[in-house]
Amino acid sequence: MAFGRLERTKGSEPMSDINVTPLVDVMLVLVVIFIITAPLLASSIRLDLPNTDAAKPGDPPKFVTVVVDKEGRTYFNDRPVNQPDLARALQDAATASPDTEVQLRADQGVPYGRVVEVMGEAQKAGLNRIGFVADAAQPAAAAAPEDAASR
Repeated sequence: MAFGRLERTKGSEPMSDINVTPLVDVMLVLVVIFIITAPLLASSIRLDLPNTDAAKPGDPPKFVTVVVDKEGRTYFNDRPVNQPDLARALQDAATASPDTEVQLRADQGVPYGRVVEVMGEAQKAGLNRIGFVADAAQPAAAAAPEDAASR
């Protein structure tokens, strides 16, 4: 063989490890870009805004609580009242703010007719937003030990 030996050298083997250096480089470039652009995203116009009474934040919704207990007694904002006083208190609440909500809490044992009477008084006063308040139902697993203990 006059031309020399033809030896094949073994080439480099493929890497089985992930090279994270390019990933780190890209992430650092992105961090630098975000650091530079973040202040630019904020409003750069400085203003001294005038004051006005019309630009008040919304007041929280107003509500009154009416409770009817098991014996049919009525309470207005935790004060015991009779039927004429209830009508007067509801009328005063409607005069102060017509969008006042009536939160009605009635015991389970109260007859439906009594609840309707209270609703009627609220509607006569001009309060049409009536919400019924109830307790959250207990899960069946939590209710079972109480039932067993009461037996």
